[in-house]
Amino acid sequence: MSAISELTKGDALPEITFEITRADLVAYAAASGDQNPIHQDEEIALAVGLPGVIAHGMYTLALVGRAVGEWAPGAEVVELGAKFVAPVVVPATGAARVTVTGTVGERTDDLLALALLVTSDGTKVLGAPKATIRG
Repeated sequence: MSAISELTKGDALPEITFEITRADLVAYAAASGDQNPIHQDEEIALAVGLPGVIAHGMYTLALVGRAVGEWAPGAEVVELGAKFVAPVVVPATGAARVTVTGTVGERTDDLLALALLVTSDGTKVLGAPKATIRG
């Protein structure tokens, strides 16, 4: 992608899709310390009313950070945030897909705002996702 200095308001950021497998959830749980069984045990996830094993919300948000890094290599992420509005259901075999797209927003001094859209299988999973970068 272009250098951050070349990004201008209204530019569309290319779509990036990540795949999440159950093995990814196990690895993330070990790294983060979040061993909540809804992220690994189908029976427990269903018992608490979820549609199946779900990805950690913070893992989903971390994927957004990876997308920002791909769009603006070397830029400092000074703000990254969203509301968790729908779960990312991860099947027992295969993978869930999380797609991140965005639009370049306002530039203020050395900061650049990014308005983002994060979906999984066509469903919006993060509400009001945004990032602010410096570079």
